[in-house]
Amino acid sequence: MAGEMVEFLRELVAIPTVNPPGDNYAACADWLGRRLGEFGYDVEYVAAEGRAEHTALHPRVNVIGRLRDTPARPLLHFNGHFDVVPVGHGWTGDPFAAVLRDGKIFGRGVTDQKAGIAASVFAIEAIRRSGVRLRGGVEQSGTVDEESGGFAGMAYLAERGYVSRDRTDYAILTEPLNVDRVCLGHRGVYWFEVATLGRIAHGSMPFLGVSAISKMADFLAVIEHELKPALSKRTTVMPVEPPEARRASINVNSISGGQPGGMQTPCVADRCEAVFDRRFLIEEPVEQVRAEIRGILEALARNDPEFRFEMRDLMTVPPIQTDANANLVSTMAGAVRDVLGIEPPLIASPGTYDQKHVMRLGLVEQCIAYGPGILDLSHQPDEFCRVDDLVQGSKAMALAAMRLLGTE
Repeated sequence: MAGEMVEFLRELVAIPTVNPPGDNYAACADWLGRRLGEFGYDVEYVAAEGRAEHTALHPRVNVIGRLRDTPARPLLHFNGHFDVVPVGHGWTGDPFAAVLRDGKIFGRGVTDQKAGIAASVFAIEAIRRSGVRLRGGVEQSGTVDEESGGFAGMAYLAERGYVSRDRTDYAILTEPLNVDRVCLGHRGVYWFEVATLGRIAHGSMPFLGVSAISKMADFLAVIEHELKPALSKRTTVMPVEPPEARRASINVNSISGGQPGGMQTPCVADRCEAVFDRRFLIEEPVEQVRAEIRGILEALARNDPEFRFEMRDLMTVPPIQTDANANLVSTMAGAVRDVLGIEPPLIASPGTYDQKHVMRLGLVEQCIAYGPGILDLSHQPDEFCRVDDLVQGSKAMALAAMRLLGTE
């Protein structure tokens, strides 16, 4: 089935489900739903009604398939998100051509994480075609918006009980953490926006105004020269990979100030805005993380009467980690060991993914990430997945499914 799985993945990659803004979600959900129907699933489409991002132009449509004629419990739920980040620069070929070359499939989203969707679908399809009957149920879901927080995707499903402890025993998110590793959880993230407020004046007489951009520069200087060095000394006991990500960190995601493009006029900027990405550790209380940022801003304001600011929370996700002794963890690790012949390390992810919603909203205790993609290639130009990894990952998923659910 390897060749068939490769073609399935290539067709999936060829649907440009770019987020933002959320292109082609409905078309991708329809394509995946039809394929699941062909493979013996009862399919349901779940639009994120009520979410602001669910619009007529960019509908947020998720798809769930439940394998027919299987018991209700225990239930194993495979999930993959089919949204992909924008292409960016540096590609040497068409990012949606899904070119197969030298044993690799190239394309935006092939690693993060459409290869994982293909692997889990074909893991169960291999069991079905072989005539083996499972003693439990299997679900496959394809969800949206993971790259922007997953609130119209997995969070929406968990809030509405599609994935919950009342019906879901095990959840495997097919994120690209490398085919030879099992991921237990992830660090925390705090996204926030800071606006510095100035006073407009004629650009030829800037001394009559206050530059919001200059005030933002003052804040950025403290971030760069004081906060970053302090964060680099904080480390976690979580097995985060790569090891450099075991330290707390902060990144400036975007910045804008003054007059955006177009016709310019000679004005002192009276507003500057920046969005920050603070990754924090399980040892850092989120209240402390937020207070630390506000403390820097308030100190600047005390020392400079012209420093005025606004601070706004955008997203907060606490760190999360499944018990390393859980049945799902040991079973998945054993399956990887039997397929690859190595002892898979148990790791944690540097970034967040939809495990946060499965565990915190759905209250499903046994949840991990396992997928065939190479983590370091996520969001990179010329992103690819090795065909061998795709096949081996699918084998490991199939073994894990049979061991978790039992067979007749």
